[in-house]
Amino acid sequence: MAKYLLLKHYRGAPAAVNDVPMDQWTPEEVSAHVKYMQDFAARLESTGEYVDGQALSPEGTFVRYDGEGRPPVTDGPFAETKDLIAGWMVIDVDTYERALELAAELSAAPGAGGKPIHEWLEVRPFLTEPPTITE
Repeated sequence: MAKYLLLKHYRGAPAAVNDVPMDQWTPEEVSAHVKYMQDFAARLESTGEYVDGQALSPEGTFVRYDGEGRPPVTDGPFAETKDLIAGWMVIDVDTYERALELAAELSAAPGAGGKPIHEWLEVRPFLTEPPTITE
């Protein structure tokens, strides 16, 4: 089994087919989307393929070290120019093809008008330990 991170980008990925921003959805559309995500996670939990997942708030700051005794450096107040990750899910599956299959299914979560979003999801494998070399 291999773990994969499925990243749901709100900004920074190619545009979805149903590209209406979530803040323009009705409360019923948001509820249907959340229910789809919960049902998807529950189904994967029952097969042992679900590890974890979370929705993320749009607030976030890039930060870096700026030297001993100096305060951290942050990226400034320009949030609208940054990629925005709306949420993530970690899955543990047998093959890369299965990871792609599940990501594609997750991409069909309903959005505005109850129609599938067809959003682009980023699929990233977890790093594994490097092979041990013996002589």
